[in-house]
Amino acid sequence: MRAPARRALADERHPGTLAVTAALALALAVNLPAPVATADAPRQRDDRFAGLSWTFVRIRYSAFTVPGGFGDILNEPWAVDFDAADQNLSRRLGAVTAIRVNPPIVLTLEDPNLWLYPWIYMVEPGNLRLKETEAPILREYLLRGGTLTLDDFHGPIEFANVERELGRVFPGRPIVDLGTDHPMFSSFYTIDRYPQIPGLGSFFRGVTWEKGGYVPMLRAVLADNGRPMVLINWNTDMGDGWEWSNAMEYPGYIKYTADAYRMMINEITYVLTH
Repeated sequence: MRAPARRALADERHPGTLAVTAALALALAVNLPAPVATADAPRQRDDRFAGLSWTFVRIRYSAFTVPGGFGDILNEPWAVDFDAADQNLSRRLGAVTAIRVNPPIVLTLEDPNLWLYPWIYMVEPGNLRLKETEAPILREYLLRGGTLTLDDFHGPIEFANVERELGRVFPGRPIVDLGTDHPMFSSFYTIDRYPQIPGLGSFFRGVTWEKGGYVPMLRAVLADNGRPMVLINWNTDMGDGWEWSNAMEYPGYIKYTADAYRMMINEITYVLTH
């Protein structure tokens, strides 16, 4: 979701992080402070995943909804929730697990450093239009063992666009549903339902859905061995849950924030161990 006029702060101790210029945001990693204690974090870290490393890698992509020309790239769909969501999720994962969490970064699919990271993230892929050169790169990245997470898109029209773009990457490979019996729902937390996280605008309207996307679903594109190569968070806005978790003026939103963190931590820990 595009943020309201008042942006969430990635951390109240670092109120200036959102003023970083676009050029620096793309070129530099954001420094993370040490993990902080939070209401739903355990008193001690879970050591099951000691030795693993993870980086929030946000992908900058081309959007058919953005006209050509020069503008503020941080207003483009790929940058929605940047960079508070990235930093907050990174802190939370570092706080509750023994995974070594690196500073978040932004890459394009054509960046040679893409191959260094096992997990990448695209937000609002209802706007996605892959370049001709990007589809084969993404295909190879996923077949080599990488995972792409898609988040914050809603309803049948946006899903049709995602389906079309993924079809360019994997022609004929189906999109399947992952139910709560999938081990991803118990990889860290035990989760008995897939959560619908409302964007803050929907929350203000008193609903959890938008654009006709009433039923939240975790969907996937699977490799031949059954490994989810693409995780599709559909009809839910995990990114807003992370971005606005420090906004104390919205106390009713806390339950959604907790669900967004738990589900995403499960997805990440599963990806890193499968």
